[in-house]
Amino acid sequence: MFGGDYLYFLKHNLGSRLLGWRQPLLAGLKVTHHCNLHCRGCPFWKKDGSAITLPQAQGAMRQLHEDGVRLLILEGGEPFLWRDGEHTLVDIVAEAKNLFFCVGITTNGTLPLESQADILWVSIDGLRENHNYNRGPIFDKVIANIEASSHPKLLANITINRRNWQEIPELVKFLAPKVKGITIQFYYPYEGTEDLFLPFPERRKVLDQLIALKKEGYPVSDSVTALEALKDNSWLCHPWLIASVEPDGTITHGCYLRNRAQISCANCGFAAHAEVSLAYDWDWEAIKVGGEIFGFR
Repeated sequence: MFGGDYLYFLKHNLGSRLLGWRQPLLAGLKVTHHCNLHCRGCPFWKKDGSAITLPQAQGAMRQLHEDGVRLLILEGGEPFLWRDGEHTLVDIVAEAKNLFFCVGITTNGTLPLESQADILWVSIDGLRENHNYNRGPIFDKVIANIEASSHPKLLANITINRRNWQEIPELVKFLAPKVKGITIQFYYPYEGTEDLFLPFPERRKVLDQLIALKKEGYPVSDSVTALEALKDNSWLCHPWLIASVEPDGTITHGCYLRNRAQISCANCGFAAHAEVSLAYDWDWEAIKVGGEIFGFR
């Protein structure tokens, strides 16, 4: 029924509630800011292009494990571009799988989608015109890489913004036969890209559409509870459940935006934050979704 992963999370939850533990469970490790794209909505490729060294990554991962993290997502920039001498992302994944229950990678999908990571998330920003508007003329290449991939758990992640929101149902139906699941988030208005932020009346409309698609059987992976909560950001956020690692090895506990951008909880659209907070508060559907996505045992 429930194996060691669930027992760990139960122990973590009870320790947090009864003993005041404040240990993160989910972490993102930015292995590099370097990217082969200059996406309009992304602030990270504009940084110094630095990359973590393998010893720094190993040390950061050991520290994350000691801090309580059991779910790790490797991010960028474009993580598949990471190099440290002869070492590639394969080496970081191998180290990570010795420490964490589940290891994922988020990628722009322009490189071959093969990895020993447990999950691959490919970022999709709309159908061809809107995806290419943000990322450059790469949509067809990304879809071809998705279709050619042999990875057993390849998911799409859609960032919903003011430009693409009206085509989300069509995009979900287009992606449905090509991926194992579809997760969403809403664009956060980083400085200089506020025009991409989707106002809440339109957000609620697209969330109702996603809930309907999920109930129809389309592979929308987010829980209905989280999708409902995102309509007005009504969940109780527990930001300490999240940790982040920068390419210089610095570890930050708390909101994904901490030390990266001005934090506005009112504008939050990070569905992962909603999902992990709801699961911590014993929402059964969020717990079930977490188990399905991360393959809890």
